[in-house]
Amino acid sequence: MMGLRAYLGIALALVMVLAGQALAVARTAPDAAGQIEICTGTGPVMVMVDAEGQPTGATHICPECALALFQAITPSDSTVLPRRLSWCLAQGIEFEQHISTASTLAPRARAPPVGT
Repeated sequence: MMGLRAYLGIALALVMVLAGQALAVARTAPDAAGQIEICTGTGPVMVMVDAEGQPTGATHICPECALALFQAITPSDSTVLPRRLSWCLAQGIEFEQHISTASTLAPRARAPPVGT
């Protein structure tokens, strides 16, 4: 068990180091001037371009179309929503409210503090 915890700790430290390095590179990279969406045979991809229209980085799947790709790989009969099997009425919550005002509180006096 201790060996597993040590390996997990080392793995998480490595992931943090690599993610930190990737974020540092992304932060210092020049911004793209625009994006181009290209519909290819494998699906729509987004390409970041500079001011002259030249690609500045790797292509990635268009985020607006990514959910459509998930729909394409699911079986067609799974889109039918299941019917509700039973209904039950919601039960109401009853509560009592007690209000105390200054007129219902009895006055209480206290003595002055004891001197030393």
